[in-house]
Amino acid sequence: MDKNHPDVKFGKTGVLLINLGTPDSTNWWDIRKYLKEFLSDRRVIEVNPIIWQIILNLFILTLRPSKTAHAYKQIWRKESNESPLLYFTRNQSTKLNNSIGNEKIIVDFAMRYGNPSIKSKLHNLKDKGCENIIILPLYPQYAAATTATVCDEVYRSLMKMRWQPSLQIIPHYESEPLYIEALIKSIEKKVKEINWKPDLIISSYHGIPKKYFDKGDPYHCYCHKTTRLMKEKFNDIEIQTTFQSRFGPQEWLTPYTDKTLETLPNKGVKNLLVICPGFASDCVETLEEINIQGRDSFLSKGGENFDLIPCLNDHPDHIKLFEKLINKYF
Repeated sequence: MDKNHPDVKFGKTGVLLINLGTPDSTNWWDIRKYLKEFLSDRRVIEVNPIIWQIILNLFILTLRPSKTAHAYKQIWRKESNESPLLYFTRNQSTKLNNSIGNEKIIVDFAMRYGNPSIKSKLHNLKDKGCENIIILPLYPQYAAATTATVCDEVYRSLMKMRWQPSLQIIPHYESEPLYIEALIKSIEKKVKEINWKPDLIISSYHGIPKKYFDKGDPYHCYCHKTTRLMKEKFNDIEIQTTFQSRFGPQEWLTPYTDKTLETLPNKGVKNLLVICPGFASDCVETLEEINIQGRDSFLSKGGENFDLIPCLNDHPDHIKLFEKLINKYF
């Protein structure tokens, strides 16, 4: 080989787990930076972009960072100075790499918003000789505002690469048997741990505006499919689907989780478990919105017992699921 020829690494496959994202810290400016990137995504906010940028910059990014920072401070991992989502996503990547990684396979992770970025990790994998890259968006139920926007950012990054790797993006896995089995095991484990019998299990998914569903987004159907499959495997306790985290005045998918938690005690539901199957890692939406705000709301309205079933996080069953999803693409 010509000694002046640049050194080119090749022959490897990269696996990139991609989660939603997280601010770098609970600092107001870091929260604002994260929210600006997230809420500027045209798939997340489908309104006139000119009008939206005015609203976003003049109002939302002035008022919301303080509220969001307060939420993150309540669940921030002080021992490692990072968000739970970053902590668990890194662990998922490390454990998966320990399981399937070798001299030919490299496993890493990225965030759609915030750090580490998709662009930086794609370039890093390419520089290490990954001619093939497998993308696993950590969203079991497909939505345009989640899985599709991961695809958008991956494609944008590849457009600027001179030597592009081959690409495979793993689709939604809302009905994958190992996924349902892992969820059922997590329910059974929690039921054995508590010293009271649940009257109901709420299966809470992140919501989307109803108009996205009306335009043809399949997310609503995938969420109900996951719940139905859980109910078929675990019929000891009723499981009900709700949707959380709505934002703004427009109508979102119903029933709303927060409103449901407020009304359940008056309907005789005093002992409640909540599971959040749409989240691959515990995060501000599960740990603060559900396990702090939701718990307080339920108990203040007359509920007696409340507990949150952890996300699958870095549990061995979750890593086994990732292996199954990825192995078919080698």
